[in-house]
Amino acid sequence: MANIGNAKPDPAASLLTPQDSVVLLVDHQPQMFFGTTSTDRGSIINATVGLAKGAKVFNIPVILTTVASKTFSGPLFPQLAECFPGVAPIDRTTMNCWEDPRVVDAVKASGRPKIVMAGLWTEVCIALASLSAVDQGYQVYVPTDACGGVTAEAHDNAVRRMVQHGIVPVTWLTTVLEWQRDWSRTQTYDAITAVIKEHAGAYGLGLAYARAMLPHHAAAA
Repeated sequence: MANIGNAKPDPAASLLTPQDSVVLLVDHQPQMFFGTTSTDRGSIINATVGLAKGAKVFNIPVILTTVASKTFSGPLFPQLAECFPGVAPIDRTTMNCWEDPRVVDAVKASGRPKIVMAGLWTEVCIALASLSAVDQGYQVYVPTDACGGVTAEAHDNAVRRMVQHGIVPVTWLTTVLEWQRDWSRTQTYDAITAVIKEHAGAYGLGLAYARAMLPHHAAAA
């Protein structure tokens, strides 16, 4: 049993930080969205863009990958592509992006041990890649609201399968809040609260209200 008398104010090693994270966004493409019915597709788009913008605030490497973009699935959806102007996604033929050496090399080049991975579909492209990455020693966190499956059952089964192998289900908002962790970190405060206000629904509205009505307390969000 742990000696609780030695407790100290340190974060858990399992928590995400901007220094140990790399983001891998997989196959957010029109054809993949056409087959996605597990949840509202607009919500997936919103969560994905919120996650991408959050990663940019913290200067976290973001790897974009697509499958058969020229022949079947189409380009990244525009709201995501606009976050990364001039960046060409790694376009694959493999359903499991971890079987493409360019993707693995990009993750390795980041030097980060924790992968935040989201995409379409949960039960194929995300489950197969996350299981493969964990098998090779990475820690993987999946923002499930930035993912979608062919059915709700397929999505839910995939999440359960991943959890059984130590993959951590999160959401885009909990991920960016974990990166921020302390509202006194003023270098990212304004930028990340702007992302939250744009993409986090009622919580974002609450931040906007606090900024307008309680400006002296808004920094204690």
